[in-house]
Amino acid sequence: MNFSEEINKIPIIKIISSFADESKTEVFMVGGVVRDLILKRERSDLDFLVIGNSLEFAENVAKQLGIKKVSKFKNFGTAHFRYENFDVEFVGARKESYNRNSRKPIVEDGTFEDDIKRRDFTINAMAISLNKNNFGELIDLFNGYEDLQSKLIRTPLDPFHTFDDDPLRIMRAFRFASQLEFNVDDSIMNAARQMKERLRIVSQERITDEFLKILSSPKPSIGLKLLYDAEVLEIIFPEIHNLAGVDQRQDYHHKDVFLHTLIVVDNISKATENVWLRFAALVHDIAKPQTKKFVEGIGWTFHGHEELGARMMKNIFHRMKLPMNKLEYVEKLVRLHLRPIALAKEEVTDSAIRRLIVQAGEDLQDLITLCRADITSKNPQKVEMYLANYDAVMKKVLEVQEKDKLRAFQSPVSGDEIMRICNLKPSKKVGEIKKAIEDAILDGVIENNYEAAMSYLLKIKDKFLKSEDSK
Repeated sequence: MNFSEEINKIPIIKIISSFADESKTEVFMVGGVVRDLILKRERSDLDFLVIGNSLEFAENVAKQLGIKKVSKFKNFGTAHFRYENFDVEFVGARKESYNRNSRKPIVEDGTFEDDIKRRDFTINAMAISLNKNNFGELIDLFNGYEDLQSKLIRTPLDPFHTFDDDPLRIMRAFRFASQLEFNVDDSIMNAARQMKERLRIVSQERITDEFLKILSSPKPSIGLKLLYDAEVLEIIFPEIHNLAGVDQRQDYHHKDVFLHTLIVVDNISKATENVWLRFAALVHDIAKPQTKKFVEGIGWTFHGHEELGARMMKNIFHRMKLPMNKLEYVEKLVRLHLRPIALAKEEVTDSAIRRLIVQAGEDLQDLITLCRADITSKNPQKVEMYLANYDAVMKKVLEVQEKDKLRAFQSPVSGDEIMRICNLKPSKKVGEIKKAIEDAILDGVIENNYEAAMSYLLKIKDKFLKSEDSK
């Protein structure tokens, strides 16, 4: 099979090929770039395998392209530079061995075959020759092309060996399956189950990076379900693993929260590529196992799971080394995810809508997106009814915003003015008075303007000052 026509469209190929023949060096395009070329996926990084001195080869190619900055890593025999819109990397053929307590390889020079068989999956173990005598020819020692056609993730060697060398490859198997919507070979599932504990030698940052890539894939449930089936989720995210299972009492049962969550995550992934909104969908019911209670005559309840779930986020963010600047956003969405549906009633007050607007702030639309994704009923009429309810809430939100011109709400009377009028120093009491004014506006007791707020301050200040004097 020959791909000369396809690879000739890549600007740097002719220069590399020409220099390869001139220097009598075997050079191949290799790995993910070959896979994506066959799948017709866009790619901005190009990997080349050099049988010989890769650092010297990269320097010479860079010189011909007028590139002065080449990053070199002698221990691994790799060199890297930017060319036009591409990240270009050259690596020397190598073989690797591993210490069982580390995923950092001991690297030695190797043959083409040594280098290909050290790779993680057959679909990443294909190469295309760039030398003139067989330019564009696909070299496929482990039937990677056939696996691409069959949509199958397999390892070139026994997966026990592959995962023992680098346990992160367990995560990568499920990440590729999720990104490409492929199946995973049974041998990988079996090895992953038996070797899941090996993931403990991998840094949390690397595991989290792969997990977020699964969550960013077109249909995250593929990767998440594989993680669960291989018992890996129990190691990397036990709170999500613990959502699985159904209890039956009398005629009442509750749906499997894990399977429900997978549907919610897939639903929201059709609406957004924001991985943190997807993460909020993943964890929105995370506290249901702890709050599950059977009430006679009612059935299963999960009272307060939204509040407890929000409180669980801080520990999870710390443990998984997630970016702390996203914590407040996820906490907020988990805490508020039941609120909009409660506001879909005809008689809901403007003040209740105002409170939702203030609490959700600029994330209100994301909250509604989460709520809509949370509808997983198989009854089309029920789904239609719930969607109409959320549309009604958003209509009321727009009406209230139009009436009040309410955005990020603050008391029209400033703290400085409260201190001056009440003769107070900066203190907790100033905040309490300011909050009382804000609550009065939110509850519709007074209008949202300076005159009404000032008049209300004069009316309530003595009550607050009296309580201050009595202390």
